[in-house]
Amino acid sequence: MNRTKKMAGTLVLAAAGAAGVMFGNGLVRDVQFAHAEAQVQTSRQQLQQAEDLSTAFREVGKVVEPSVVNINVRKSVKGVHHALPFDDDTLKKFFPDKDGDGQPDLPEGFGDQGGDMEQIGTGSGVIMEVNGSTAYVLTNNHVAGGAEEMVITLSDGRQIKNGKVLGTDPKSDLAVVQIQQDHLIAAKWGNSDDLNKGDWIVAFGSPFGYIGSMTHGIVSALNRQTSQGMGGGGILGKYGYENFIQVDAPINPGNSGGPLTNLHGEVVGINTAIASRSGGFQGIGFAIPSNQAKFVYGQLKTKGKVTRGWLGVAIASVDDPRVSKLAESFGYKDTAGVFVQEVMPDTPSTGKLQKGDVVTELNGKKVKDVQELRNEIASIAPNTDVKMTVFRDGKTTPVTIKLGEQPEDLASAAKPGSKAGGAEDASADAATTGKGKLGVGLTDVSDELAQRFGIDKDTKGAVVREVDPKGPAAREGIRPGDVITEIGGQKVTGAKDAREALAKADLNKGVRLYVVTRDGSRFAWVQTDAASATNAK
Repeated sequence: MNRTKKMAGTLVLAAAGAAGVMFGNGLVRDVQFAHAEAQVQTSRQQLQQAEDLSTAFREVGKVVEPSVVNINVRKSVKGVHHALPFDDDTLKKFFPDKDGDGQPDLPEGFGDQGGDMEQIGTGSGVIMEVNGSTAYVLTNNHVAGGAEEMVITLSDGRQIKNGKVLGTDPKSDLAVVQIQQDHLIAAKWGNSDDLNKGDWIVAFGSPFGYIGSMTHGIVSALNRQTSQGMGGGGILGKYGYENFIQVDAPINPGNSGGPLTNLHGEVVGINTAIASRSGGFQGIGFAIPSNQAKFVYGQLKTKGKVTRGWLGVAIASVDDPRVSKLAESFGYKDTAGVFVQEVMPDTPSTGKLQKGDVVTELNGKKVKDVQELRNEIASIAPNTDVKMTVFRDGKTTPVTIKLGEQPEDLASAAKPGSKAGGAEDASADAATTGKGKLGVGLTDVSDELAQRFGIDKDTKGAVVREVDPKGPAAREGIRPGDVITEIGGQKVTGAKDAREALAKADLNKGVRLYVVTRDGSRFAWVQTDAASATNAK
């Protein structure tokens, strides 16, 4: 009896325990369901917001697409090369880079097919202004420049064959084309200065000829340059104006010249290039900022060319590690500013700026780097007075300069330097110091060397006849035919002066040279390998 009661009691307890488990599981399921139901409602609200964003993209397309055009061109290209079965490294072994442009010096006509070749291409453009039946299309120079025939297709399918190129500007890669047609709609300019990294953008154009395409993404960076290193040239060349908006919106061949817009449907850039190893989109696209494009557009439309202000100096950014050493040698400690390498003769800066100056302000605004100063000066009309603040002799100095007009050929406007290739002479004595080897052979200017290297025979200094390719001078771009005119702030008139000055210099700490080169004149900061390795740590 007692055992039966105990068993019953055990069963009751067990039953009670099972009921508790069942009750607990039901409560958990209720809570989970309530949470899931709440999550669904929240997600629906979030999806509604996503739908709102999708609606925004659709509306941007409706606003911008009527202004986007496809441009098909035919050009005759001169000097077409065969595809060479060598890479650059192989070519450089046979044809070394003697002129310093970073490319192998191929013999004239090497790889030429011997005739002109017809080139057919496609790109995009955007109508930026309509005046009655006359409209103006903004596109890239590499799309419309040199076009012999042009067919412009509008968003509604109409084709225009009477397009007229009003002007092109290779330095910004922009062009303006005038067309005649009724019922055209112009796009609206936006302010590219308002862009920030992370902003939504939309790219329009005709990738691979697919007219009416649009892609979207974000601004991934601003103020981008494709050039690498001091004095190097990017996709627009050494004297091009690169201040690109970097985007992750897919941009492909055929998008060039099309508009980049914000979510208000305003043009904030002109699609220009991609960073790619394959030739197709790989995650990085570049667009010209609308504020820069608007300036060029206005000049090309009214004058057929771009007139830019000009100082007449060779400059470098202080934030470049090599340039910062030069600036420090003059007592400048900041990381922002523009270092003056050379003042070209008979230019607006002659007698106003000096080599070794650091430009810190322009018209009361701080100057960050070369890109900022060049763009600002270029946008100011010639014969305009500009006020600068420069660091000189340990203090800031105000300077007023009346800008000139930038020459068409900037390379020829530079002070003439050596025109010949970098021939070497094994008989030259290597200049050494008590602290380390500079890695050059020096000699005096002679009539023979002046003729060989294209040096002005009245130049006072030490001619570089030989360069150790592994030495510190070679790392700083010093080449045979260069003339060293200053060492550590001391003028040198010949090889003897140079050797004496170098003997006193401590290359472990570095020494400042002033060098007359093929491209003009510049400062160079030279340190030994040991010093470079120490700095790298």
